[in-house]
Amino acid sequence: MSYTNFPSKLLENAVNEFSKLPGIGRKTALRLVLHLLNQPKEDVHLFGSSIIQLRDEIKHCTSCYNISDTSMCDICASPKRDKTTICVVESIRDVMSIERTQQYNGIYHVLGGIISPMDGIGPSDLRIQPLIEKADKEDLTEIILALSTTMEGDTTNFYLYKKLKPHQVSVTTIARGVSIGDELEYTDEITLGRSLLNRMPFNQNNQY
Repeated sequence: MSYTNFPSKLLENAVNEFSKLPGIGRKTALRLVLHLLNQPKEDVHLFGSSIIQLRDEIKHCTSCYNISDTSMCDICASPKRDKTTICVVESIRDVMSIERTQQYNGIYHVLGGIISPMDGIGPSDLRIQPLIEKADKEDLTEIILALSTTMEGDTTNFYLYKKLKPHQVSVTTIARGVSIGDELEYTDEITLGRSLLNRMPFNQNNQY
């Protein structure tokens, strides 16, 4: 079937929307849409309503900026978590990756990205100021920089280190068990867990 000659405008519209998703080309989008058409109508309605409900009702934790069903996520609200240790990550996906290791019992701070001048992302585009405020106001003992081991991740690590240096808090970084150039969400759980357990004091000389 030619992707410019759909038998239905409704089909074409659905394929166009699916192809906007990352990693989904028009061929895959067509396959997904046709699959949905072959499913019971109730299942498709449930699929659609779950996406709409997700977009309309999801919240960001007021403390760490993780996604949550409530104003404070389960991690920050848990009395079993160590509130004196903050693990700084790039994205929500990284929180999920670290949680799967079951090697970390502190809380998080989701930056919402990393410094990347090539992509037009500077420090003011990230949630850096709230982290500095936490270091200034809260009784913290350690801030772990757990960003991707890329040039952009290292640049962000160094920027955060300079901002946090005046504060009375230990700044550490994950061990280099995570290969240089790797993103945390693609790192296996055992390697990531060991990198957390073997974290070291931040030293700008070991970041490049």
